[in-house]
Amino acid sequence: MTSEHKKSSLVGLTLAAVGIVYGDIGTSPLYTLKTVFDPTHGLSVTHNNLLGIVSLIFWGLTLIVSLKYVTLVLRADNRGEGGIMALMALVLSSVSKSSRWHVPLMVIGVFGATLFYGDSVITPAISVLSAIEGLEVATPAFSPYVVWLTIAVLVGLYSVQSHGTAGIGRFFAPVMLIWFVALACMGVVNIIKSPAILAAVNPLHAVAFLLENGRIAFLSLGAVVLALTGAEALYADMGHFGKKPIRMAWFLIAFPALALNYLGQGGLLLAHPEAISNPFYQQLGAWSVYPLVILSTMATVIASQATISGTFSMTKQAIALGFLPRMRVRHTSESEIGQIYIPAVNWLQLAVVLMAVVGFGSSEKLAAAYGIAVTATMLATTILTFFVIRYRWKMNLLLCWAATGFFLIIDVSLFSASALKLFHGGWFPLLLGSILFIIMLTWKRGRQLVFENLEKHAIPLDDFLSSLFIAPPLRVPGTAIFLRGETDGVPHALLHNLLHNKVLHERVIFLTVFMHEEPWVAPSERVRVVDLGHQCYQVNVHYGFKDEPDIPAALAQCAQQGLDFEMMETSFFIARQTIISTPGAGMMPWREHLFVTMSRNARTAADYYQIPSNRVIELGTQVEI
Repeated sequence: MTSEHKKSSLVGLTLAAVGIVYGDIGTSPLYTLKTVFDPTHGLSVTHNNLLGIVSLIFWGLTLIVSLKYVTLVLRADNRGEGGIMALMALVLSSVSKSSRWHVPLMVIGVFGATLFYGDSVITPAISVLSAIEGLEVATPAFSPYVVWLTIAVLVGLYSVQSHGTAGIGRFFAPVMLIWFVALACMGVVNIIKSPAILAAVNPLHAVAFLLENGRIAFLSLGAVVLALTGAEALYADMGHFGKKPIRMAWFLIAFPALALNYLGQGGLLLAHPEAISNPFYQQLGAWSVYPLVILSTMATVIASQATISGTFSMTKQAIALGFLPRMRVRHTSESEIGQIYIPAVNWLQLAVVLMAVVGFGSSEKLAAAYGIAVTATMLATTILTFFVIRYRWKMNLLLCWAATGFFLIIDVSLFSASALKLFHGGWFPLLLGSILFIIMLTWKRGRQLVFENLEKHAIPLDDFLSSLFIAPPLRVPGTAIFLRGETDGVPHALLHNLLHNKVLHERVIFLTVFMHEEPWVAPSERVRVVDLGHQCYQVNVHYGFKDEPDIPAALAQCAQQGLDFEMMETSFFIARQTIISTPGAGMMPWREHLFVTMSRNARTAADYYQIPSNRVIELGTQVEI
């Protein structure tokens, strides 16, 4: 690739990152200052308070986003992939399974991931609602219709998810670029009118505000964190764009625009404290309200779209890593493998988002619920990053503490401030996260119990084949493929087939799928074939948690190792497990029943691995846990 092509590609990826990665944090100016100075917080709009708050926001963006995420956390990639699930997988692969840290780190990673789901519910609700609320600034007559218009926009957004984002995705970058330019221009206009606000760049104003206001200042941190929402998204989207475009998009476009706009809103409030009712929409005067509502709605829809897509991606990763049951995953693009649609997640998320919009009713009330999910995920990311630096990069312990300890103190402070709003809406994302946390750990533990039960009763495959061919059964034409667990013995489906049909196919394949705690497995390492003799073969197929499982495609690769398949002469024998809850060992009865229910409703292995349904024979087997 020539230097011109590389430069063009980098520019294209940078602009695309502006459109997708920074939608959430880019729409935060809509509601952050309005929420900070909400009368219920008891913070008055004074000169010193404005300088202190704007300074806190400016340095929060600098330290948390620029220094922590863009500079440090982006280095902790799992073969180019980011996000808390990828980070957890990286940590778990770096720490021995026998280590005392293994289970606690898995729990921290899972809980951080579940809070991302809570965040992904609140982001569409608060973003679109705050954009539509601009109509109230134009005329109070719109007030009764704000919630209903928000619902209409959200229902429309979720309804088009099955068609994918390939069509509308090309408009994301231009719209968000216009949005950030508008933010910067509005900021500059108000800074020129009130240049005194530039003093907020001095961090001493933030320190003075915290020292002078005590408890009220601490409470304000829970609202200031709204300016940092979306920081986790830039890490999660690293696999789509790469580190350099994400960094360039932040430092060249998003950060300058956000900093200027927050300074501009602060300048507006210095001159006109009464504008606190909605400082964002009053930056340019009455003439700009309707154009800003239109632009804001488009920007918040894009921010919501990025969050929805991120939820689909994280769900797919969680399924591959064994934390959620198999679900139907549809690809919405022939060229982009990352563009997926999960119907169950889409409609369930819409239902909860609409509950949040109707239940809270305004962006101010939703803001109380927002911070706690964001800060808890940030805290989990910092803890996991420490273990990557220590155990993956093998750095000095003192250096590891120095690299993450500073951010840990900030994250704990922000989380503590947000936790004070637990009874004012903070319970909502925690409740969602806790439910998902229980579901994910129950599924993980249930699968482990099933695995242990099968392993306990397993018949060693080598011994079985040796005894079987002393007096071999009748061999019939064709190929039989039996799905087999990672350390299973003889597949139950083979035993049932021999017991009932009393025949064996002329060629028998034992197929084992390995899911690895890394995002991708190279095609050259995808398949391994082992000859077991008597026309019996063990085929091992390896996938990463972001790979698309496709057994027919994997079998086609076996030809390179001397094993050809004619699909019309091949039958797949799969044991359909019926899980039975038994008292005593295992999990608590209610968790076992939850696992049994999930297992019954999980997508079949044949469907998940894209095996042609007309080539599948399912044989039932019971497993007690």
